[in-house]
Amino acid sequence: MAFCEGHCHHVGAPRYGAVVTARQANAPQVPRVRIVGTGRVAGALGTVLEELDWDVLAPIGRRDDCSGAAHQTDVVVIATPDRAIAEVAAAIEPDAGALVVHVAGSVGLEVLAGHPRRGALHPLVSIPDPVTGAIRLRDGAWFAVAADHDADLALLGSIVAALHGHSAAVADADRAAYHAAAVVASNHLVALMGQVERIAATTGVPVEAFAKLASQTLDGLATATPTDALTGPVRRGDWATVARHLDALAPAERPGYAALAELAAGLVPGDAEAPAWLAVARRGDDSATRPGERDLR
Repeated sequence: MAFCEGHCHHVGAPRYGAVVTARQANAPQVPRVRIVGTGRVAGALGTVLEELDWDVLAPIGRRDDCSGAAHQTDVVVIATPDRAIAEVAAAIEPDAGALVVHVAGSVGLEVLAGHPRRGALHPLVSIPDPVTGAIRLRDGAWFAVAADHDADLALLGSIVAALHGHSAAVADADRAAYHAAAVVASNHLVALMGQVERIAATTGVPVEAFAKLASQTLDGLATATPTDALTGPVRRGDWATVARHLDALAPAERPGYAALAELAAGLVPGDAEAPAWLAVARRGDDSATRPGERDLR
């Protein structure tokens, strides 16, 4: 079922489970925010803004009427699946008094067509559930922001500042590449640790030991470039060890290992070049590269 199909337009008290502290009568006015969506990102953002004593209206869910979402509010956050953003935005009546924002990483402002004030606020954070997400959103998170107008960009900046975060302006033309980098940094890292788990299971060494190594490596990247942080056989040009690794791995694991070894080779300074048999292993074709027969030159 699509979003905004029903007729129960929720307004009133927040519903994210957080206890809202009453603002003092002389406290400065904060923006009024309405969130469309009830998933992980919506719940995390709603919770953390409520904890900061922002004026967060009741969220609008899948079966609610969202046509009036932009009325009598300052910011409308569309926190729905990416494929539903344009549909939801089109169902919301435009209002010059409200900035309409989505939280997707890979799409630009074009999905908010028809609204006079458009913006994007993508948290560069892994949000497995609303509670964990709320904690991470307040832990120095980075946000990719965009807006049509400088004043609205400043408004998004105030949200980031309230979360003690950092912002980076990302143009529409760059958002797909930006999101691809985010996927590699998070989702692909998880997939990589899945491979570590499978390989480790054949050795009797617990995966926690390798997770500790991975954590130390990431910590090192906070102060060093990937080129400086790279260690191991590829950095040393020790292709004989790489060949032994491939021979020890199950055939299904070899293409992934070989692909990453090639990427690692690209980080080594100088004219170092990966051997041709590595590309063969990456393609999953070992017909010409039996154990002990690889040309290691």
